[in-house]
Amino acid sequence: MDDPGFIETIDRVFGGALTTLIGAFTGRLMYHSGEVKLGRRRFFGRELLWEIPVAVGMALIGEAAASHIGLTQPVSTGFVAMLAYLGPRGVEALLAAWLCRKR
Repeated sequence: MDDPGFIETIDRVFGGALTTLIGAFTGRLMYHSGEVKLGRRRFFGRELLWEIPVAVGMALIGEAAASHIGLTQPVSTGFVAMLAYLGPRGVEALLAAWLCRKR
């Protein structure tokens, strides 16, 4: 029997929706931790609360984008985590650069 990876195990135990949210929250926590390390935030400051709606929104956007381009588990969870790490502004900058390059 195949030994499932970490994301596949979480997906089997909790289901796809929760796995996507875990990926998004992990991405936002990585971003938040970087800001804490740079001294721009306190770890348990109110900024941490603002990461919740960003993580949920990026989970929805990321899962839709992953589905559109045909990604399956566990790649879609990694894609969601990456987009959540970048956040709305990062994704906007990435998309703008890609669209300008396509012209």
